[in-house]
Amino acid sequence: MEASNKRTVSVHIVTYNSAEHIEDCLESVMRQSHSIDQIIVIDNASRDYTLHTLAKWQEKCSIIKNNQNNGFAGAHNQAIRLTETDYCLILNPDVILEPDYVLNTILALQNNPQAGSATGKLLFKASPHHIDSTGLIINKARRAFDRGAHQSSDHFQLPEEVFGVSGAAAMYSREMINDISINGEFFDEDFFAYKEDVDVAWRAQLLGWKALYEPTAIAYHERGWKEGGRSSKPLFVRRLSYINRYKMMVKNDDIKTVMKQFFPLFVYECLSLVYSLIREPKLLGAWMDFYRKYPELKNKRSLIRSKQIQASSEVNKWFE
Repeated sequence: MEASNKRTVSVHIVTYNSAEHIEDCLESVMRQSHSIDQIIVIDNASRDYTLHTLAKWQEKCSIIKNNQNNGFAGAHNQAIRLTETDYCLILNPDVILEPDYVLNTILALQNNPQAGSATGKLLFKASPHHIDSTGLIINKARRAFDRGAHQSSDHFQLPEEVFGVSGAAAMYSREMINDISINGEFFDEDFFAYKEDVDVAWRAQLLGWKALYEPTAIAYHERGWKEGGRSSKPLFVRRLSYINRYKMMVKNDDIKTVMKQFFPLFVYECLSLVYSLIREPKLLGAWMDFYRKYPELKNKRSLIRSKQIQASSEVNKWFE
């Protein structure tokens, strides 16, 4: 079965000091078996030679040069607004796609009208016999993880529904993008970066959209310094990762669910607070941004609740 020629696809890549990887990524996009209608590259004020490298691709890509770093969320929203395609592939610059990645994720979505997002099997580029991600999972403490991370690549051989898809190589339908966007934003720009894909997954579930894992779509993810210890990550990044979880909870969580799952959540919060106070007290400075943004978060929560289709009890099945 072949995807309909009427289905248009755009590929969106956000670069930030990505010179080392972007050419391999773009070459893999050019090798796709399904036609690509647009390639949008948003550069978030790179300080390395990314722009010099991208100059060679100007005839094949639309390259937007931001004067400042707008974050993953803001830059990808820019790209979404610049396209009108039926599907948008959100792609990290350190990902290399197998030729049928686009085709097979689109086929999965076409065969499941209730689904608005799809991912393939992401493998570690440096260790392709091990999985990087087969979608997102979330636990009762509201901590999200890449499903199957570090397991052998011969696992997860069947297509199935998942909680959500990793923003490293996520195929989204335009219909879902339009339906779940809040105040014109698909990715919440308050997040800047980190957990914005989890936030989208949770919101999509509440608004009645399914997410799919398609094992025949294969990609390779470098991931790089993100695999290092916490100390290798800048304080700014650690604060985002820490506080965005709470922003996500304010927007999407349900008080009845919180009460039902109170114990694991309470235990994690206690451990997290003790860890932060003893090991990383500077993390707690992120709460200043949280309280400043709290009125906006509450407004977004109200908008999501006003559009909610799926019962919270159904969404709760994903909290492992």
